[in-house]
Amino acid sequence: MNQEKTKISGFFYKNPSLKIKEFQAFLTTRMGVIFALNMQSTILYYWVYHITNDKLSLGFVGLAEVIPAIGCSLFAGHFVDQSEKRKMVIRCLLGYIILAVCLAMLAIPSTHTNLSVGTTVCFIYFFVFLGGILRSFFSPSMFSLFGLVVPREHYANATSWSSMSWQMGAVLGPLVAGFGIAWFGISAGLFVVLGLQLLLFIPLLSISVKPILKREKEPIMQSVADGLQFVFKTPVLLAALSLDMFSVLFGGAVALLPVYQKEILHVNEMGFGILRSAPGIGALLTLGLLAFLPLKTYPGRKLFICTAAFAISIIIFGISTNFYLSFFMLLLSGTFDAVSVVIRSTILQLMTPDAMRGRVSAVNTMFVSSSNELGDFESGVMANWLGTVRAVVVGGCLTLGVVAFTFVKVPQLRRFSFDYKKKEEVN
Repeated sequence: MNQEKTKISGFFYKNPSLKIKEFQAFLTTRMGVIFALNMQSTILYYWVYHITNDKLSLGFVGLAEVIPAIGCSLFAGHFVDQSEKRKMVIRCLLGYIILAVCLAMLAIPSTHTNLSVGTTVCFIYFFVFLGGILRSFFSPSMFSLFGLVVPREHYANATSWSSMSWQMGAVLGPLVAGFGIAWFGISAGLFVVLGLQLLLFIPLLSISVKPILKREKEPIMQSVADGLQFVFKTPVLLAALSLDMFSVLFGGAVALLPVYQKEILHVNEMGFGILRSAPGIGALLTLGLLAFLPLKTYPGRKLFICTAAFAISIIIFGISTNFYLSFFMLLLSGTFDAVSVVIRSTILQLMTPDAMRGRVSAVNTMFVSSSNELGDFESGVMANWLGTVRAVVVGGCLTLGVVAFTFVKVPQLRRFSFDYKKKEEVN
């Protein structure tokens, strides 16, 4: 009797998505790519600031990626919907490997010492720009592949684990980058990124070829317009994406961490890596908890509460001059953001028709994913104009304003339920 009870209430009973072999490979690939890209990004931000000592240069790193991410996303979604998803992911991974080779070669002392600082930074911006193009294809490809390896009834559970794999990469990548910079230097760290990306072909190739759900051809502009119209005519989806976009845009403080490390908190490279990974650590702990205590009730209300709490933690971080308080506030920001991410991602999966996943995910990339880099640019510009502390505090206050506005204007999101059979009731 006890064994039956354990079986019914056991770990895999609560997490049925983890029994799917292809979903396991999907999680490994997702975590590995995010780990490698976050490690690479952390190294590049550190490298750029320490060779330029210019806060605005940090903003331009984000801008270099956000321009192609926004400009190419809608068209990328059209091609993803009409392509085999695993093949698209493989092509993107090959592109990331080529860029990793270029950046690693640029970081070799014999290369960058023969180039001026300005030339080196321009090359970094250029490679980051190419990475933004790849990202505009990679994000909708992975989003679409998710829907093909996981049954719809397991979306909420699988989204929690997908978000956890993302956060594990986001946590460990900067942390390993911080240790790598301190112990081995920039060049060695970028070569590690290259090696990791090569290994990711192992889990990726274990996923079978998937059917193409949208085979009929249509003009690309019509296809793009259909994706946009679907998002803008679905209030819950539009509100969730907008809330995420503006909270990340105004509430992002990660791009200014090199400034906090060097000028405000006065810690070494290891401290920088710890601070950079703090939001991810908080998110990872929270997502682990959600695996055992899944979100079931009032997800819309919880989304608003967690986004507001995220903004408050960013404000306190902005005015802190104590390393431990700053670390704790970043930890809390990741904790609250993790709950928001699970809710928003599940909304996106449940509300999107299978044949439109690429295009809707592309709109999501424009709204949300690109707002990270645009937020980095905004943070760099604001810090240059207002000073670092004021820029972070003002951004947190603006995020609170967005939460209040959305709460009042979109009651459908407050009433949203994870029961996808009732999604018509919230439109």
